[in-house]
Amino acid sequence: MSKRKLSRQQRWRIEKIQAERAARATRHDVQEEELLTAGDYGAEQSGRVMAHFGRTLDVRPDADDASIRCHLRANLDGLVTGDRVIWRGRTDTKGRIVEGVVVARGERDNVLERPDARGQLKPVAANIDQILVVFAVEPEPHSNLIDRYLVAAESTGITPVLVLNKVDLLPDGGGELMALLQRYAALGYPVVATTTASEDGLASLLSRLAGRTSVFVGQSGVGKSSLIDRLLPDEGLRIGDLSKDSRKGTHTTTTARLYRLPRAEGAELIDSPGIREFGLGHLTEQQVTEGFVEFRPYLGQCRFRDCRHRQEPGCALLAAVEREEIHPERFASYRRILDSLEVS
Repeated sequence: MSKRKLSRQQRWRIEKIQAERAARATRHDVQEEELLTAGDYGAEQSGRVMAHFGRTLDVRPDADDASIRCHLRANLDGLVTGDRVIWRGRTDTKGRIVEGVVVARGERDNVLERPDARGQLKPVAANIDQILVVFAVEPEPHSNLIDRYLVAAESTGITPVLVLNKVDLLPDGGGELMALLQRYAALGYPVVATTTASEDGLASLLSRLAGRTSVFVGQSGVGKSSLIDRLLPDEGLRIGDLSKDSRKGTHTTTTARLYRLPRAEGAELIDSPGIREFGLGHLTEQQVTEGFVEFRPYLGQCRFRDCRHRQEPGCALLAAVEREEIHPERFASYRRILDSLEVS
């Protein structure tokens, strides 16, 4: 196919646009270099992103509790709450740092992502030690939803912890919900019971938070914001009321933010936007399968290499279910998750 010839006017417009772009880039680079070489900007120091607001960040210096509002260098994109960064501060006439510039991002241990409305993975937070999967007596939790959160957490490589909130509403003996928790505990998942209805209701949760950076996930209405409000009484977080009709809560948190918890030594918590369900549409069938921890000893042992663990002869997973080495309800939940991915 021959190349289309451009008219003189079209060539002129293209050259004009390219020249304007080059001028803008040069102008931005000069302004940025002037900013960083100005005499009132100090030496590089390390810190951590506490919150992200477009091209500005709240950064907490490693040697201080107070955060500094910082701008981003033009070549830095994709920073999220929890990132470790290198920054430089600008001081006023009294030597106080009034603002800063983030000049580099440190290495990440991990990053928590979730699909947006278009199905594209979007980073939410970084450098997390554990994901607290919060559910409650009300709204009534379902094992399949818990399994979806666990699979999503397993895919990130971040340790998941099950947090049962509102335990004051449990029936005597714990009922079916407590039996469900014991099943997950038998799989090796840490389980924490908590409530905001009593003074000592957060003791086990505080013990789990100590020395770790955590993030809460879970359905709306399970009490994530209520728990954080008790953990951080001075922050004044808004709490959504539980709908009396649907028994589901409303979203209350809008920006991921990192907090230090004064009631637990070395504890940090990232409060992320509330989500009803951790999306799994970005995971492959193999990733979902590996997300069920009790399946792992049997993977690769099926008669057929391409076994999909349905009705194939010689399936190691089906044989383990028959021997009661895999709970049938967990396997049924696994099949429902795969079926939902096929529909989507």
